[in-house]
Amino acid sequence: MTTTADSELLAWDESGGRPTLIVRGDWTLDKYVALGEQISRLRAEAGDLSAAQYDAGNVDLTGLEALDTAGASRLYELLGGELAGKLCGPESGLSAERGALLQTVASAMEAAGRPTRKRPHGALIEMLGRAGLAMETFWREIRALLGFMGFTLEALAHGLLRPRRWRVTSVVAQIETTGLNAVPIICLLNFLVGAVVAFLGATVLAEFGATIYTVNLVTFAFLRELAVLLTAILMAGRTASTFTAELGSMKVNEEIDATRVLGLSPVNLLVLPRVLALLVSLPILTFLAMIAGILGGAVVCALHLNISLVMFLNIFHDQIELRHFLVGMSKAPVFAFVIAVIGCLEGMKVSGSALSVGQHTTASVVHSIFVVILLDSVAALFFMEMEW
Repeated sequence: MTTTADSELLAWDESGGRPTLIVRGDWTLDKYVALGEQISRLRAEAGDLSAAQYDAGNVDLTGLEALDTAGASRLYELLGGELAGKLCGPESGLSAERGALLQTVASAMEAAGRPTRKRPHGALIEMLGRAGLAMETFWREIRALLGFMGFTLEALAHGLLRPRRWRVTSVVAQIETTGLNAVPIICLLNFLVGAVVAFLGATVLAEFGATIYTVNLVTFAFLRELAVLLTAILMAGRTASTFTAELGSMKVNEEIDATRVLGLSPVNLLVLPRVLALLVSLPILTFLAMIAGILGGAVVCALHLNISLVMFLNIFHDQIELRHFLVGMSKAPVFAFVIAVIGCLEGMKVSGSALSVGQHTTASVVHSIFVVILLDSVAALFFMEMEW
């Protein structure tokens, strides 16, 4: 026998009139690397065996002693899909089990290597498809949020009826973190915005000789809208992200799963203290924000408009009704509940990695701010229609 390529696993016999590929030995996982090297060497010497001129009669499998999935994948790599399919039949010399194994591996590798054909779509169809996916995602997020709100309210109602289950220490610690530590930034921001609003109002109203109404402008704006809105947005960026990062890290470290194994409810243990803390903190911060914003406006009035602090307080006392304060304060608990629930929900959605924590932290801030502004717009229209 004259061979141009010969090894313990492969041989290429050209002694007869018809070249024959001889497969022999063990084609198994422990020889996977050696098989690859010998296949490359054979191809370099004898060419591509998967060409159409070869058929099952060119391949001698009688010397094949063992074949597993790895060896079958190398055989498929050597012969190609068409020739490997011909060798799966009983006339090839392979046993029924080995033929079935080669057929299965060949089918799997062809399916894996087959490119997915995408039907071409027009720009309009593509845009409508993206819009549909966005609406589906939005609806899924809304359902998840409403479901988690209901779940939290149910746990809150059960907890209120059982004072022994209240986690006072945890709630107080969260109030310190979410409320007390946020007082400086809330007061400073509202003071500066109050000063800006007063300065802009004075500039515009001076053209009409009505600078005295700057007092009304500042107090109306902060009692009804700006104080609660700025505070809620700041808390959405500061507190909702903190809730998500804390719960997300616990989810990644499987601490939340451990609480479930111990028979404890993560909602009672982790969510309710945060919700209650923000329900207490946000109204108090809103009240402080009103004072800071009005004080900022009063400073500008005193320095720029010669409206003394006594005159400012007299106008405030005589012309500003209590209902404006109540309208602003009534929105604070609603915003607090929404921000806390969104922060905790996004933390519970975290799965697997630190990247997921970052993604859901960003989502909690964006969703919280969006929902706060949406609710504030609806509330403004409602109060305006009710003439409150």
